[in-house]
Order: sequence, then structure tokens, then C-alpha cells
Amino acid sequence: MTDTQRPVRDYPFNAPDRLRLDPFYAELRRTEPLTRVRLPFGEEAWLATRYADVRTVLGDPRFSRAASVGRDEPRITPRQIEGGILSMDPPEHTRLRRLVAKAFTARRVEQLRPRAREIADGLVDRMVEAGPPADLVERFATPLPITVICELLGVPVTDQDRFHVWSEAIVSTTSLTPEQIKSYLDSLWAYMAGLIAQRRDTPTDDLISALVRVRDEDNDRLTEQEMVRLLAGLLAAGHETTVTQIPNFVYVLLTHPDQLAQLRADPDLVPTAVEELMRYVPLGVASSFARYALEDIELGGVLVRAGEPVIGSVASANRDDEVFAEPDTLDLTRSANPHMGFGHGVHHCIGAQLARMELQVAVATLIDRLPGLRFAGPEEDLEWKSGLLVRGLKRMPVAW
Repeated sequence: MTDTQRPVRDYPFNAPDRLRLDPFYAELRRTEPLTRVRLPFGEEAWLATRYADVRTVLGDPRFSRAASVGRDEPRITPRQIEGGILSMDPPEHTRLRRLVAKAFTARRVEQLRPRAREIADGLVDRMVEAGPPADLVERFATPLPITVICELLGVPVTDQDRFHVWSEAIVSTTSLTPEQIKSYLDSLWAYMAGLIAQRRDTPTDDLISALVRVRDEDNDRLTEQEMVRLLAGLLAAGHETTVTQIPNFVYVLLTHPDQLAQLRADPDLVPTAVEELMRYVPLGVASSFARYALEDIELGGVLVRAGEPVIGSVASANRDDEVFAEPDTLDLTRSANPHMGFGHGVHHCIGAQLARMELQVAVATLIDRLPGLRFAGPEEDLEWKSGLLVRGLKRMPVAW
């Protein structure tokens, strides 16, 4: 069978089922590691499912994100990404990334850890005071990362309800109409432009003020639109996925009581446990952000022609038994864990260190402060989000 005769499969293969990874990925890794797929929108693409191939797609400069601009990019959202750092290759990507990278270094993030613990403890205090049941999403998972990213960037926490709503436009597939998405994005960008204008008048010690100084001192390094989009993206991405992952992690722990008991008995396992949960949880409902081959490249036993888009499934790569022993088993003591939960290559999540710290603080705080944490009702009654790029709980009533 030639490459052009391969069957084209509709993708995603099935509707998301809680945090269950479709077993068809495992079959593809064994029999057809590079397969042709058709997403709901855009042109057909190749889907890579093995760890080594996904790593190549995300890290090899012969695969380009910038080449997606002007193409009908394969995607699961009606709208296309309108430029920005996610659609750039080096050196343009490097130019923007360097401007914000210092705010997310391991050293800077560790300086934020005591404050994150203070925020987490305060949230648990209020939950305990009000008494069970409590919605973990609303009372803990949402305000913790929002407060941290607001303080880092210099965004008023009092505005969190507004920008949290607007941020849904970035991860929406069908949860919002195209008109709502445009309205929310316009509102988010206008809001950030307003904060930038405030910092020009009254500079403070935060990331927004730092980027304003860079912009005003050297226009060639950062345009006004780039600054608005970059900061809006950091604000949204800096809390949205962590808001979702905190209850996802708790759900996995509560549905694996033996692993939860081990973690409660040895809280020093929290950092290792967070890495394993990042590997184990298939956060995205499907893969997207295609890379385009800049030349003919052999991948997964297939010749990918120049100009063809390839999508790498991180969720599938993180379950590859060529890399991970018993990959479908949750093992909070797993030491060798080169997962790609934060991506790989030049587009590796710039906030990975911040997210790690927040997830560690969240898990450690809940283990320590609420040792009897449990679902407040039957597991099947939990409400899951729908119509988004990510899997997660809409509500998670808990007791302790």
C-alpha cells in the first residue's frame, strides 16, 4: 500500500470519556504509528502516535509551526490561530520567548512557592470553615492558579471572574459560538491593552511593567500588538490548564485509592507523583497545532512530503511501552519519567516550572490538610466539561 492509499480516519477517534485514553492509540502504535487523519476543520494530516516520532515532530526544526500561517491548518476548533508566538519558528519565536522567560525560571518560581502555599492554605481554611460539601473546582482549583498568575503578571485578582470567562475562548471547540469566541478574545485583548496603558502611567514591579519598558525603549524588539497578545496569552494559559489539572489529578488519586494511600503515607513523593500524573492524564481531547514538513522526511516508516502537516499525540506518546514500563498503570513512584506533558522543543510550555510548583502545592496541601478527602457523592454524578480542547471537571463536590 502506498502512502496516498492509506485510509483516512476521522479524528478524534471517539468522543472523550472522562480521562480515559482511547485504546486505539495503542493499536496504532503497534501497527500504523503514522496514520492519515481528518480533523473537524482544515486539511488532512498525518498523526504520529509513538514517543520517538512525536518527539521528532515537536523538536526537529524541519517541522515548522510558522508554515501553518496562510494554510487551512488541521484543527478541532472552527477558528484558526491568528498568528502569535504559537505560530512562530526561531528566530522570531526566540525573540518573544526570551522577553518573558526570566519570569518563569526555576529560581523565580521557587521564590513564589511560599506565597502559593499561603494562598492554598487560605482556600482550604475557607472550605473547612464553610463545611462540606464543597466544589473543589470553584473553591480551590480555580482561585489558586489565578491568584498566582495575577500576582506574577500584575493583574488585579478582583478581575478574575471576567478574564477567566474570556479565557474559555482560547480552549473552546464547540462550547462557544464563533461570535462569542470573537467577543471574548476582543474583550481579553482590550482588557490587557488597558492594563498596559496603566503601567505606562504608573509603572510597578511586575511582568507587564517590564514588557512595557522593553517595548518603549526598543520598538524593534516588541510591537504593541505582540505585547498585548503575548500578555493575554500568558494570563490565559498561565491559569487555564492548571485550573483543569488540579481536579483531574484529585480525580485520578481518588479513583486509585492504593496510590493515594501511598502518597498520604509518604508526602515526599509529591514531586514524583505530579510528574506521573502529568504523564498519565490525557489532558487534551485530541492533538492539534500541526507542524509542516519543510522537506521530505521519513517518519514512522512513512515518507512525509514537504508541505504536509503532521500532528503529534502527546497523550499517546506518554503511554508508549517502548519508553514507559506498564504505561497504562499509574505508578506514583515512577522515577524514570521523560513525559511530554508540557510539550517538547522550542514550544515547550514556558510556564512548566510554574505549573509544576502550583500542582505540587495543590496536591501537598490537600493531602496534608484534608486527609479524609473524598467524593461528596457517586462518582458517576460528577460533571465533566464539554466542547473544549481539554478534558476536565466542571464541578467536583468533595467532602472530608
